[in-house]
Amino acid sequence: MENSIPTDQEPTYTVKLLQLLLLSTYWGMQIWVTFISSFIMDHNLNRHTYGFIQSRLVPFYLHLGSACAFFNLSIYAVYHPRDIMDDRESFQIFIFFVSVTVAAINAQWFGQMTSEIMVDMHLIEQACGLGQDIGLSSNREAYAKLSESDAKYRRLSRRLWMYRLLSSLCNLCCIGCNFYSLSYMAENLVKL
Repeated sequence: MENSIPTDQEPTYTVKLLQLLLLSTYWGMQIWVTFISSFIMDHNLNRHTYGFIQSRLVPFYLHLGSACAFFNLSIYAVYHPRDIMDDRESFQIFIFFVSVTVAAINAQWFGQMTSEIMVDMHLIEQACGLGQDIGLSSNREAYAKLSESDAKYRRLSRRLWMYRLLSSLCNLCCIGCNFYSLSYMAENLVKL
């Protein structure tokens, strides 16, 4: 029985372009969401507006990133059969697998929990007249007092910190995986 996918041949131009577009799209989103838009919004929006935008933007970003990672892994696996891979190709497929796994966990669990907890915290903050200050680091004393006086808010705050930390670590892991993948692709370019 003959295999219909040309795994023993070079991928077509279209396949190479698709892989590059997926990888660069994911990389660009990661850099923009992680290092640019978050800092701009933090310094220009009030807490609740920032939180609302993040609760809509981040799940979309995480799910789209998961899809890009999955399709990158799929394309690479099709054109690199396990029985003829060298060590570098095996490591590259491992990197794609790590990226897919971590991105999916972040999208399905950590990102979702962060958004849900943030909504609950915003309701408590609004009831106390908080949330309209610009920047996440402003008016810390009022939020510290709220945390001291409201056990539910304190519990939510701790959970939010934990899920944000885990989500950030997942995001940084995926950024590292994509940096390695981009480096691997650049190393294998024949011409520029």
